[in-house]
Amino acid sequence: MFMADEKKDKAAKPKKPEERADRPKVAEKKPEPKPEVHVPKPAEKPAQAPKPAHAEAPKQEAKPAEKPVQAPKPANAEAPKAEAKPEPKKKKAKKKEGVRVELARGKRKTSVARAAVKEGHGRIRVNSMLTSAMPNRFLREMIEEPLRLAGPEGNSVDVEVKVNGGGESGQAQASRTAIARALSQYFGENLKKSYEEADKYLLDEDPRRVEPKKYKGRKARARFQKSYR
Repeated sequence: MFMADEKKDKAAKPKKPEERADRPKVAEKKPEPKPEVHVPKPAEKPAQAPKPAHAEAPKQEAKPAEKPVQAPKPANAEAPKAEAKPEPKKKKAKKKEGVRVELARGKRKTSVARAAVKEGHGRIRVNSMLTSAMPNRFLREMIEEPLRLAGPEGNSVDVEVKVNGGGESGQAQASRTAIARALSQYFGENLKKSYEEADKYLLDEDPRRVEPKKYKGRKARARFQKSYR
């Protein structure tokens, strides 16, 4: 029974056409191998050492300062002036020979005088005033005494005195000492000896000072009077 069924199945199946011996066989096409593309691997970055905790922060690059925008000039603005041409250099004048000047100082009580002697015509000025214009004759002669003792040489110089402090008499005596010292420096030792012979206080300052007032009196030595009546 089973054999009959198998025969039926074989009969039912169609037979494959037999291949001819004279037909050339077609060679099967093999798939062509794809060319391998070499992709380079990214280079590995070297491992950086860990930064210390006290490391400074990266400095920011300084940006260039922006130029200020200039305001537009008004329409009525003046045109720029033409550059002035450099003036020709003037020839330097020859320096004159210096005038000889002798300076000296004199003191009396609280007065201080400073005298300057230079070439001139025998004039004396005290605080810019000529001695001939002084009203007090006694003080005028006291100031002019050193110039009179110098003789004819005194007429070849001018004396300028600046004095301050104290009263009229103290200023006159301080001026007298300052003038005598300046003239002795100007004319030399011969005049200095004649001054010492005439009056030692012409060159030496008077050291005396006013004695101060005391209590129980009107002045330095005077006392208040007493009365027992």
